[in-house]
Amino acid sequence: MGLKELRQKKWFSLLTNVYILVATVFVIWMLFFDTNSLLIHLELKKEINKLEKQQEFLKQEIAKDKKILEKLSDPDELEKFAREKYYLKKKNEEIYLIEYEDSLQVKNEE
Repeated sequence: MGLKELRQKKWFSLLTNVYILVATVFVIWMLFFDTNSLLIHLELKKEINKLEKQQEFLKQEIAKDKKILEKLSDPDELEKFAREKYYLKKKNEEIYLIEYEDSLQVKNEE
């Protein structure tokens, strides 16, 4: 198969067309090498999705914290919270901590 026969093939004339060559180089450049390439866009899209999930989680946490703050605005609830969480007490009052057997960490001595 000589060069003349190769030039007469339809696919060869399409591949050697200047416009198709330039368009192919342009597409390859835009997909892989440009600063705004497709690969960078895919990475940024993944990061955006991750940040949106994190934002949704943080909004839920804020909503929970607001409920707790509303609940703690009541003095009785604040006192209950302080007693349960931080073991605070009033003057002349004793606190007894009761631990159940299943909540204790038992070491096996074998």
